Amino acid sequence: MRNKFTLYILIAMVLGIVVGQACHVAFPDAKVAGAVAGYISLITTVFLRLIKMLIAPLVFSTLVVGIAHMGDTASVGRIGAKTMGWFISASLVSLVLGLIMVNLLQPGANLNLPLPDAGTATNLKVSSLTLKEFVPHLVPASIVEAMATNEILQIVVFSIFAGIAIASLGEKGKMLAEFADQVAHMMLVITGYVMKAAPVAVFAAIAATITTQGLSVLWTYGAFILEFYATLAILWALLALAGFLVLGARVKNLIARVREPFLLAFSTASSEAAYPKILDQLAKFGVARRIASFVLPMGYSFNLDGTMAYCTFATLFIAQAYGVNLSAGEQITMLLLLMVTSKGMAGVPRASLVVIAATLSTFNIPEAGLLLIMGIDQFLDMGRSATNVIGNSIAAAVVAKWEGELHEDEQESAAGEPVGAHAPAAA
Repeated sequence: MRNKFTLYILIAMVLGIVVGQACHVAFPDAKVAGAVAGYISLITTVFLRLIKMLIAPLVFSTLVVGIAHMGDTASVGRIGAKTMGWFISASLVSLVLGLIMVNLLQPGANLNLPLPDAGTATNLKVSSLTLKEFVPHLVPASIVEAMATNEILQIVVFSIFAGIAIASLGEKGKMLAEFADQVAHMMLVITGYVMKAAPVAVFAAIAATITTQGLSVLWTYGAFILEFYATLAILWALLALAGFLVLGARVKNLIARVREPFLLAFSTASSEAAYPKILDQLAKFGVARRIASFVLPMGYSFNLDGTMAYCTFATLFIAQAYGVNLSAGEQITMLLLLMVTSKGMAGVPRASLVVIAATLSTFNIPEAGLLLIMGIDQFLDMGRSATNVIGNSIAAAVVAKWEGELHEDEQESAAGEPVGAHAPAAA
């Protein structure tokens, strides 16, 4: 069944390319093509809305159960520290890799494209990334509002408090934990229903993009796209190597397990679309639910490896295109700045472009350079989203291994095991 689902996704991608190119040729007028693409993308829009409908209750219920089964705040703090340690290390590696590759490949040095006027506005809001606004944003003013807007980081903060509170209630909290456990199972069943439409949504996403952009845009920006994907391929290898150092040969099986969410994130250019599937595959791989449900939501806010690599790669690409030379010291400063500002990405529309825009203005690089990559951002976002799936999956498995919560890979674990299972036995 798993192989069939993957095959359906691949077939949908190919059909999407064929139909999208046919529509692009049939409707040469940009406005008409945009209108046609808009109708095609309705399918993807509905699918992604269905996924977003699941995210908040799924994150809340699984995280509350997981923390409740940890038993004490010391366990939460220990696992949180290990998780953030991995995330910060992975982010740093991703940023450095993007910096090294863009300096080696120099994609903007010989760009045979007309440059937008340096004063052209991109209409991207960058103020939402300031530290002053981000820190208070961590805490929800209302959990209802946080769930309504899918603010994952805020949901995580509230869920941590709720989980610890339930654990502190002892016997009285068991009923609440059981209720959350049943809600989580219900959401996973609904996820199964929604995922049946994934191949159709993938087809629509690809077809709509190709209808407006055409395959010709891939040739125009071919070198840049290939060089960025080469960077991502190296990052995949580094993540797999890091996973191997902790998980051993089992990392190969993990990568095979996340193939479906990887393709889903790639084809829809949405990490959120893959979230329920990652949770399911990690459980089948043997990662305790309480670990996966804690690490994944945090990863969606703090561990966007593909996006990290893109930030340094794209920023210096634009600098190269405009002939702005940054010293080694300035590039290191940029890297450290991105380490901080990028942590405010969660919930920001077109987050990577917003972060890049803020960085460009800081280093006096023409913000108009973003117009060079906006047209192909969808194709680049596909790779970034897929990379985030790999990074977060490996992170969850590694933390589970460190906690002694990584069990045998078995198919029956997803069906018969309660969501909060594998909690440490009482001494």
